[in-house]
Amino acid sequence: MIPFNKPPYTGKEDAFVLDAMRSSRISGGGTYASYCQQWFEKRLGCYKSLLTPSCTHALEMTAMLIDIRLGDEVIMPSYTFVSTANAFVLRGAKIVFVDIHPETMNIDERLIEAAITPKTKAVVVVHYAGVACEMDSIMTLADRHGLFVIEDAAQAMLSTYKGQPLGCIGHLGTYSFHETKNYTSGGEGGLLIINDERFVERAEVLREKGTNRSQFFRGMVDKYSWVDVGSSYLPSELQAAYLWGQLQSVDDIDADRRRSWKYYNESLEPLAERGVLQLPTIPDACRHNAHMFYIKVKDIDERSDLLAFLKEKGIGAVFHYVPLHTSQAGKQWGAFIGEDEFTTRESDRLLRLPLWYGIGEEELNRVVAAVTQYFA
Repeated sequence: MIPFNKPPYTGKEDAFVLDAMRSSRISGGGTYASYCQQWFEKRLGCYKSLLTPSCTHALEMTAMLIDIRLGDEVIMPSYTFVSTANAFVLRGAKIVFVDIHPETMNIDERLIEAAITPKTKAVVVVHYAGVACEMDSIMTLADRHGLFVIEDAAQAMLSTYKGQPLGCIGHLGTYSFHETKNYTSGGEGGLLIINDERFVERAEVLREKGTNRSQFFRGMVDKYSWVDVGSSYLPSELQAAYLWGQLQSVDDIDADRRRSWKYYNESLEPLAERGVLQLPTIPDACRHNAHMFYIKVKDIDERSDLLAFLKEKGIGAVFHYVPLHTSQAGKQWGAFIGEDEFTTRESDRLLRLPLWYGIGEEELNRVVAAVTQYFA
């Protein structure tokens, strides 16, 4: 059986995790957490980065940092993971969904302005498959209306838009280090990226359960106390050590995934030319990170049939999100503005093929051969 995913593992993680296990501190905010955060700050050029237990937690922190309150509205695509919406619903916001570009599955920036009301507080963009949204237009629009922009860049580490790292263009950004992502901190994990310096100090407080503990350890206050709302948003030192091991091979992992992505794209091009499936679209301004390789087929029935065929061949392929606005919770806490021209239609057609760090050419060949055989 060819699995859909295997968590990335290089072997360099072992020594760092063992070192952390044998240290006198394995709770959050230790040496390896500091190493990782400094690495991201240097690589991304952001004001501050903070490791979190998950991307969900990082998104929850963004909602707190921009002071989302009951009755505020937040605009985002419906084609995304539930955490993108939940983080803001937890603070009392109403979610306003708009349609997507069928080519990239990203939010259609041309539809955002029509969804803005006096209650709108923020726009959350999701860089699907590590491919950037049209950030210039979105940032210009947000600036004109006085809105915050949050980048859900869970899938987009090492991706760029016009040379800028994704997650570093909006006011705040987030990464995921879940085992299905290009890089992991041991199965779960996330990163909060702060691009607006006014959020730095409060972010440290929120992450430390609402205390000024970080300032205390830096000698800025003589004792720490409860100063704000907050929660426990610190990953353990073992998670940070695992991630630090992955960061030693970050470019090798990236190159390996991009080779596999290119192999799929070139091998399936004949089927795309026949018109039996569609391949991913990468806009010129985007450098993607090969987070996933998906194809689009005719409709949901053909997708179900192809998934069953691949399963019979021992290949683990999957579909992706069910649009949030069609769900029970989405209808309760959100509303779709405008016409759902592409969100549901395109989500019904999309199928993801196996892709992970270290997938071999023989496995890639088997997948391509099976897809080709289905459409023969």
